[in-house]
Amino acid sequence: MKILHTADWHIGKKLHKTELAEDFDLFIDWLCKIIDAEKVDLLLVSGDIFDLANPSSEARRQYYRALIKMKQFKCRIILTGGNHDSPAMLDAPKEILKELDIEIIGGLPEALEDVVIPVGGKEGNPEIVIAALPFLRDADLRREDDGKNYDDRLEALKTGIQKTFFEASEICVSKYPDIPAIAMGHLFTAGIETSESERDIQIGNLAAFEASRFGSYFSYIALGHIHKPQRVAAAVPAFYSGSPLPLSFSERRDEKRVLLIDTSKNWKPKSIPVPSFRSLLKISGSIEELTFKLDELQERKILESLVEVELKEEQYDALKIYALDELISGFKKEGFRIVKHRASFENQLKGAAQAFQSEVQLQDLQPKDVFLELIAKHEYDKETKQEILSAFDEILEELHRDENAEI
Repeated sequence: MKILHTADWHIGKKLHKTELAEDFDLFIDWLCKIIDAEKVDLLLVSGDIFDLANPSSEARRQYYRALIKMKQFKCRIILTGGNHDSPAMLDAPKEILKELDIEIIGGLPEALEDVVIPVGGKEGNPEIVIAALPFLRDADLRREDDGKNYDDRLEALKTGIQKTFFEASEICVSKYPDIPAIAMGHLFTAGIETSESERDIQIGNLAAFEASRFGSYFSYIALGHIHKPQRVAAAVPAFYSGSPLPLSFSERRDEKRVLLIDTSKNWKPKSIPVPSFRSLLKISGSIEELTFKLDELQERKILESLVEVELKEEQYDALKIYALDELISGFKKEGFRIVKHRASFENQLKGAAQAFQSEVQLQDLQPKDVFLELIAKHEYDKETKQEILSAFDEILEELHRDENAEI
């Protein structure tokens, strides 16, 4: 049997207000080609189907369109809910999807045996069994009286996860003895690399689940939640497939992939790279360097490239911030769009309270003395500095006039 493992689709995701709907459609078109070319029998999607618990109507339409596209290749599909998903929303069409040979486990059911799904072979004698465990919420894992302090509560969560995986394996053994089993999971395990776009899970990711607690029963563990593809150091093959699309700029260098398991060979998955449909570019430097780099941008994909810009200078200078704003507002290059920009200075501008020695009281100083101290570190030429001082004098004079008028 050929099994394809993916996760973290995050349908409806926006990256700096940019809709990633086109990206997802292109991924699904590509995924269908892989399912067809590899003759995939089973597709596993390990959580975070949607980016929001209450996705838009367009995101829901994308989801159903994707399922229908993939079903034409007679591929069995099993999906589980993640921490971004609403269990009730995912489970609502459960019975209809089941008629299409699509299984969805949005949240942990009351009867744990409902997560155990036989696949392939003849009835009563499947080729493989899937323990389709969704994201396990706090209420699924511990009672109110579990743990009197923070550390005890963390341990209660880990013990709850371990117990759930163990009980699922016991059901597989009792109902389908001698049949290989795969577990699906959506959780944060210890010792893995994260990115900026994963939402904290199980008390701020501090309840990192030790992979050794998965045990040694399952032949493979198909994980979701972490967007960077990687293997987990468990007793059995356990992998995060990662998200198929970069969902933050911190993921721009990740090699996105799906994982293909051929059970006739072994349980080590084959990595299939997902094409990059859009470039995420991050550039930094002085105003001169940014101007050059923006002018030289060439890395283009099918979709519009998104660019983050960071001005990096040694000394704070308000004119440099103005120049950055002018550069950004004037940028026009087909196929590229700046979605975020910021400025950072090695020598940050001090506030008035920090600009003077501790023994000097601000109330004892004249406004112009404070102003002169604050602009002393700026890299203004003589003419510009004089214009700024003249403008300050005009503002100060205007304030004095207003104060006198009130008296």
